[in-house]
Amino acid sequence: MRDRLIARIRAGFSGFCIVTAEEARAEETIRGVAEELSYQLYSWSVTDGLMCPAAGSVRDMPDPLDAINAVTEFPESSILLLRDFQHFLGDRAQSPDPVLVRAVRDRIRDARRTGKVIVLTGCAIELPLDLRKEFTMLDLDLPDRETLRDMATRLAESAGIEVTDQQAEAAAEAARGLTTVEAEDIMALSLVTERTLDPTMIAREKAIAIGRDGILELVEPTETANDVGGLDNLKGWLTKRRNAFGTEAREYGLPNPKGVLILGIPGTGKSLTAKVASSILGRPILRLDAGRLFAGIVGESEANLRRAVRTAEAISPCLLWIDEIEKGMSGARSSGSSDGGTSARVFGSFLSWMQEKTSPVFVIATANDIGQLPPELLRKGRFDELFFVDLPDDNERDAIWRIHINRRGRDADTFDIHAFVQLSEGFTGSEIQQAVTDAMFDCFDLGKELDTGSIVRAIDGTVPLSITMAEQIKSLRQWAGNRARRASSRSSSDGSRRIAA
Repeated sequence: MRDRLIARIRAGFSGFCIVTAEEARAEETIRGVAEELSYQLYSWSVTDGLMCPAAGSVRDMPDPLDAINAVTEFPESSILLLRDFQHFLGDRAQSPDPVLVRAVRDRIRDARRTGKVIVLTGCAIELPLDLRKEFTMLDLDLPDRETLRDMATRLAESAGIEVTDQQAEAAAEAARGLTTVEAEDIMALSLVTERTLDPTMIAREKAIAIGRDGILELVEPTETANDVGGLDNLKGWLTKRRNAFGTEAREYGLPNPKGVLILGIPGTGKSLTAKVASSILGRPILRLDAGRLFAGIVGESEANLRRAVRTAEAISPCLLWIDEIEKGMSGARSSGSSDGGTSARVFGSFLSWMQEKTSPVFVIATANDIGQLPPELLRKGRFDELFFVDLPDDNERDAIWRIHINRRGRDADTFDIHAFVQLSEGFTGSEIQQAVTDAMFDCFDLGKELDTGSIVRAIDGTVPLSITMAEQIKSLRQWAGNRARRASSRSSSDGSRRIAA
């Protein structure tokens, strides 16, 4: 951000909004910019008043109108830093203060002529309509690996603990995606409790920190490709991209993989495959809760998305998993009448990021109801491929039965798997899993060991989705017929890669 800010000030920009939760680091950056450009720095907050650090002066000034007008007294080549100033301006949720808004516009105009700069900082900044074109929005990037490595080394030295360059590098890698304060706290905790920089402990604490606001969660999947019965086309497609995130792929001429949208019948393993993709690609996976992006405070939804994207880009190469994406994005089309356009703006920002992102963030999204998704999301360029997951065939059900029986500590070879496969035609993977669980509950209650008959009775007592949702499944298959790639290798009689409706 430092270089972008310097370039724009030199070009004559006079108004900036820096969106960040790291106020101290943002101010340190602004201070460095002021020194490099030989600008005088002033700062204001409602509690501290107007301060000039270089002169050591402080003026009691609780009124924001006095603060913005004070810029007229500054010499040329000055920067005024305003903390939390957006709260006084108003936004779509509250009527803007017309006098204060007018004063800001006047002072911005004066600043352009006199080489002065006005900077607003805050975690989420939503300006009144009259001011949006007057300010340039800048995000403070999360600390990079080099910054984190230097921090790790410095903290170890201050604690009197010797660490190698490799340990500092591993700690920095584990801390990527954290703010400076979060990383410093967690590294210090590792030094206090472990007497070293433990990357496992740092990664565990990072997962807690990232999931604190409920929007992003760092998932630690234990499943592998062997835990997914079938879907060999999809697993093979992912496997071919496991080495596509490095410099060799760029030198070869390949772009970073964008991602994949997995559409299918509920319970057929879409979410499981998303988690398994992490082990196939060998990259960490972040789960984005699309529903929690939308907050009640105006402007906070957009800030939530920016924060989630910045975290994913800081951790990259990584996977960004959006489960049941239709639930979070389906309201975009009616957003103007339902939520003042918030959903549409967030959705538009997300689409723009997907289209233009250069960082190696692989988006893996799942959906049950494609009809709720806006068509803009489905066009080529957003995702590399769209896969359809159908009900498992005989071979896939055979594999799924064996996986779930073996997972319960039993030997699948001692059961009549062939009978299970025939009786469970039309079952989803989740329904097979539940049949095994139901049979185990029955056997446990009777004080007997799990056997073939118990599972057969559980199958007979199950009404699968293929019956209760027959019309919806037929419609979904028809939609995917010429639009999606089949996740399993079984195909139509002509061997087409597309789906027979």
